[in-house]
Amino acid sequence: MSEMTGGAPLWAWVALIGGVALFLMVDLLAMHRHPQVVGFRAALLMIVWWVAWAVVTGFTIGVGLSPALALEFASAYIVELSLSVDNVFVFAVIFQRFAVPAPLQPRVLFWGILGAIVLRGAFIGGGIALMAAFHSMLYIFGAVLLWTAWRMLRSHGEIGGFDPNRACWTRLLLKCIPMVSSYDSGKFLVRSDGRLRATPLLLVLVTIEGTDLLFAVDSIPAALAITQVPFIAFSSNLLAILGLRALYFALAGILRKIPALHIGLSVLIAGIGVKMILGAAGFAIAPVWTLVFIAATLGTTIGLGVLRPACRAGG
Repeated sequence: MSEMTGGAPLWAWVALIGGVALFLMVDLLAMHRHPQVVGFRAALLMIVWWVAWAVVTGFTIGVGLSPALALEFASAYIVELSLSVDNVFVFAVIFQRFAVPAPLQPRVLFWGILGAIVLRGAFIGGGIALMAAFHSMLYIFGAVLLWTAWRMLRSHGEIGGFDPNRACWTRLLLKCIPMVSSYDSGKFLVRSDGRLRATPLLLVLVTIEGTDLLFAVDSIPAALAITQVPFIAFSSNLLAILGLRALYFALAGILRKIPALHIGLSVLIAGIGVKMILGAAGFAIAPVWTLVFIAATLGTTIGLGVLRPACRAGG
C-alpha cells in the first residue's frame, strides 16, 4: 500500500505535477519563441487536450483511489471551470484597456496562469489547514459563497466597473519601477539609459495576477465546499486553470452572448455554499448529488441561452 500524502499516494502527486511541468516546459520552449496569435481552432484543440487530461485524471482517481473521490474531483473541476468565465471576461477587459497586441496575449497569459497555480496552491493549503483547526471556518466559507452568489446576481454579469488602471497593484508597481511606453516584442523588463525598466506587459501580468487573487477568494471556498482532500482540491483547480488560456481565446466573445449566464453561476455558487453549511452542521450530501446539481444547473443555463435567441428569431 503506497503511503498517502494529502489524500493521495506519492505517485499520483509526481504524475500530476511532473506531467504538467513537462507540458508547460514544452509550451514555453516551442510556442513562445516568437509572439503569435492563437486562433479559434488551435484554442479548441487546447481545450479538448486539457478536458481529456481531466477526464483521464478523474478515471485514474476512481480506479486508484475511490469512486467517491472521482465524483468529488469531477464536481470541483466543473465548478472551477465554470467560475473561469469571470476570468475570461476580465482578461478581455485588461487586454482592451492596456491595448495589448494580440500576438503578445498568449505569453502574458502563460506566465499569469503559472503564477495563479502557485497562489491557488497556497490558498488551498491554507484553507484546508484553517478548516481542520477551526470547524467554524466551514460556516464562514459557506457564507462567503452565498455572498458571492448574491453579488454576482446583482451585478447582472457586468464588469464594466472594473478599471485595471486604478487597481492598487497597478499604482504600487508604477511607484516601484520606472516604465517604458512600448511593449518591446514581448519582454517584461528592458534596460534603457543604463537602468532596468518595466514594459507595459509587466503591468498587465501583475494586473492579471492581482485579479486572479481576488477570484481565488471566491473559487477556492467553492472547491473546498466539495472536497477537503488536498490532492482532489489542488488537481481540480490546477487542470481548470491550465485550460483557462485556451478558454479565453476560444470563448471570450461567445460567452457574452449567453443571456442570464450570471444567474446560472449564482445558483451554482449558492448551492455549493448551502452544501458546505449543511455539511458543517452534520447533514452530508453525497458527491453524486452534488455532481447532478452542477450538471443540471449548467445544462439548464446553457440550454436556455441557446433556445431563447432561437425562439425570438422564430417569433
